[in-house]
Amino acid sequence: MGYRIEIRHLHYFLAVAEELHFRKAAEKLFISQPGLSRQIKQMENELGFALFERSNKKVILTKAGKYLKEEVTMLLKNMNDSFDHAQLIHEGMEGQINFGYVGSAMQNVIPQLLLKIKEEHPNVHYSLREMENPDQIDALIQKEIDLAFVRLDKVPKGLEIKPVFEDTFSLVLPKGHPINKENFQGLKTFKNEAFILFDQSYSPAYYEQVMQIFKRSGFHPIISHNTVHASTIFRLVENNLGISIVPSSLALGYNMDIKLIELDKIPQKTVLSVAWNSTNRNPILAKILSKVLQD
Repeated sequence: MGYRIEIRHLHYFLAVAEELHFRKAAEKLFISQPGLSRQIKQMENELGFALFERSNKKVILTKAGKYLKEEVTMLLKNMNDSFDHAQLIHEGMEGQINFGYVGSAMQNVIPQLLLKIKEEHPNVHYSLREMENPDQIDALIQKEIDLAFVRLDKVPKGLEIKPVFEDTFSLVLPKGHPINKENFQGLKTFKNEAFILFDQSYSPAYYEQVMQIFKRSGFHPIISHNTVHASTIFRLVENNLGISIVPSSLALGYNMDIKLIELDKIPQKTVLSVAWNSTNRNPILAKILSKVLQD
């Protein structure tokens, strides 16, 4: 079945779907309200079903309209992305790749990857966004980023995930703390200390691993603060407001009055993984992903 619907109809539909107000949508589009109403009615007639339920008080999307809003949003984004990639190719570039990452990925995995890209694909543009794990998953689904470096063990349907780096955990102490690598006798020494940890929302799997470390050490931690930011953890530890456990590589690059004791004798390890959207049609994605996975 063919529909005589033009791109302008899709833009008009989305404007109304987002504003749920014909006058505001018309102002946003710089067209008259009656003209916008005619265009939407034309689109509905062509489709054979209503997209909006209208009354004197409000405008709401029908069930079909809600579905179509999501699909049209993605359709227009894919189209714009295709135009952008075509422009880059026209200018002699291979394409654009957008990375999301948790902070620890910048300490080893991403710098090494960028060196590979520079060496083997010098004509690739890239952007980098430090993001929390849940935000990266949302961005992958919306195709706002192409690759996500996350501390998760599973992702929603439609996304793929592969481990790329295994790291040890380390105990984080203020620099002046009397315990150091030489006299460290085990984590149980700190059962009466306050711990500052990554919040469970940062990564449920990661949080569970950290709890297993405490369980293995024979105590449940006193948790004084939860956060999703490494810099917050280190700053609080630096100011003697508690101690922490983090991936060992996370402290690289931070110049604070803290010290790390690597917990290399415990079985728990933290894994950094790369995730991507299997429906992403970015033409350069497969080449860059192969560089991530080849090691």
